[in-house]
Amino acid sequence: MNRKWSGVAFYLVLLGMLIFGIYFMNPSQRSTEEISYTKLVEMVQKNQVKSIDLKGSEALVTKKNKDVVRTNIPPVIGDSFYEQYLKGPVEKGEIALSSTPANPQGPTIASFLPTFLVMLFMGYLFFSFMRSQQGAGGRMMNFGKSKARVMDDEETKKITFKDVAGLKEEKEELSEIVDFLKSPNKFVSMGARIPKGVLLVGPPGTGKTYLSKSVAGEAKVPFYIMSGSDFVEMYVGVGASRVRDLFETAKNNAPCIIFIDEIDAVGRRRGAGLGGGHDEREQTLNQLLVEMDGFGTNEGVIVMAATNRADILDPALLRPGRFDRQIYVGLPDVRARKEILELHGKKKPLADDVDMTVVAKRTAGFTPADLENLMNESALLAARENLRKIPMAIVNEASIKVVAGPEKSSAVIKEKERKLTAVHEAGHAVVSRMLPGYDSVHMITIIPRGRAGGFTAFLPDDDIMHFTTKTEMQNELVSLLGGRVAEDLVLGDISTGASNDIERATKLAREMVTTYGMSEKIGTLTYGSDSDSVFVARDMSHTKDYSEEVAAEIDEEMRRFVGDAYNKAKNLLKENMDTLLRVSDALLDRETISGKEFEILFNGGSLTDDPLGTGERIEKDDLSEEASEALNEEK
Repeated sequence: MNRKWSGVAFYLVLLGMLIFGIYFMNPSQRSTEEISYTKLVEMVQKNQVKSIDLKGSEALVTKKNKDVVRTNIPPVIGDSFYEQYLKGPVEKGEIALSSTPANPQGPTIASFLPTFLVMLFMGYLFFSFMRSQQGAGGRMMNFGKSKARVMDDEETKKITFKDVAGLKEEKEELSEIVDFLKSPNKFVSMGARIPKGVLLVGPPGTGKTYLSKSVAGEAKVPFYIMSGSDFVEMYVGVGASRVRDLFETAKNNAPCIIFIDEIDAVGRRRGAGLGGGHDEREQTLNQLLVEMDGFGTNEGVIVMAATNRADILDPALLRPGRFDRQIYVGLPDVRARKEILELHGKKKPLADDVDMTVVAKRTAGFTPADLENLMNESALLAARENLRKIPMAIVNEASIKVVAGPEKSSAVIKEKERKLTAVHEAGHAVVSRMLPGYDSVHMITIIPRGRAGGFTAFLPDDDIMHFTTKTEMQNELVSLLGGRVAEDLVLGDISTGASNDIERATKLAREMVTTYGMSEKIGTLTYGSDSDSVFVARDMSHTKDYSEEVAAEIDEEMRRFVGDAYNKAKNLLKENMDTLLRVSDALLDRETISGKEFEILFNGGSLTDDPLGTGERIEKDDLSEEASEALNEEK
């Protein structure tokens, strides 16, 4: 601290000396030309002098051309100079002579005050600049330090494997990491080497980060958390320095876990861009590769990382010895979804009619983050309705809201648009019901939600399928085109409402032809694979691996798949036109019908006037009143 202030004081003293020197040297006088005594005598003799102001031995001479010069007259010759050269011109009035007494004490305090204030202000600016420079120097010293955050004991104790619902196999894989950190001798005695790195791969929201925290909670070891973007800076070498500092700190606290979230920010494949290999990101990746499996050893340091873009990671990062083990964290099945829903519903006042098994079946394709959001939305909706408990109807509404958005019941919609939407959604539902093995209809509505003017929700009979057959994909095409076909048959016109359906159908048809080899004419080949076209340079250098003739055949086959599906949907709706009109009229009347109500209409029946007659649907306007009555009965 004293060293820092002594440096600042030195510069302040130097600045003060400079200002004082400038002041006492009288810069106003230094700006005039200085001549010799002999030159002055010559000017007087040539009648070039207008006036002379004597100030001690110094003389300020104003020439007739108004130029001002100065000279020093030695005191010894001062009187003789006047008698010999100035007395005559002065008496004739040709030269004005004046005398200003000299001030031997120098400048007064009053004359020095403005300069002192200026000096004080400049000193303040200089001091502020020096302090900012020293602060920047301190930051520069810490610029290459790791930004990893260490979870303390209280944080690690909060989350264990018991707090992670589902992911049974994933937790079993990671339990080996925990056992090694707790008792490494058990593995060393068998000659086993624990994986140096574990990479968690999966879609966003599947619980990769949460799972890694549970590992720290189970192992009870230091847990360093850092994002991949924390390594990368604009200055080359900073990221590599942070990697070195991170691993050095981890080795000093081994055994421990380093967790790098979103590692694809720093681990992208090298040599895939337009630039060279000396940019900051590649230098950081090189240092990470060396630290994980280079010449040094990191005994007791286990690196865990998470990403949803494993396809763009550098192959050297994924090889054994670095990330030895890759664990795929996928979408939960029905059993795991039920466990996740029950976990997030523990602290929420659920009504007795809430069946998590039913909710789990209706949420196929939901990630754990979606399920958590579903339960949170249920609580928010119940609070909005002033309920003390969350009924099943609220949970159903929340599950639809998460997917499609909230209802826009207040939107003013023309009757023409309402009828078009009703016909469109009825077409989807009727066509899908006629397809063998297709998912059953869960709900149909013409109330706008999000960007959709209406939608038809399906309830999968089975859980997530890992494989899809050609017949199932063809049925999906027929279901997607059912709305457009219904508009054409009933209204005699088509609208823009089927744009998303057509886009999805086109994408599906292209995948059937070019990816899955489901076209007899094209054959079982893959065309136009873009799995490697991740970066700009690859996109620019990428060439089609098929000819223009094959491209024309692909377009023709796509058109055939979509055309066959359109014709099939058209034939099905023509044969069931009465059912289509019956469902569309019910939608115009009720705006929303449930799956059981749709089955009644499909089988030729009619709906009762009681909206709760089917026991499936609750009108939004009656929700609070009915729920309150149920709560009063429980009391």
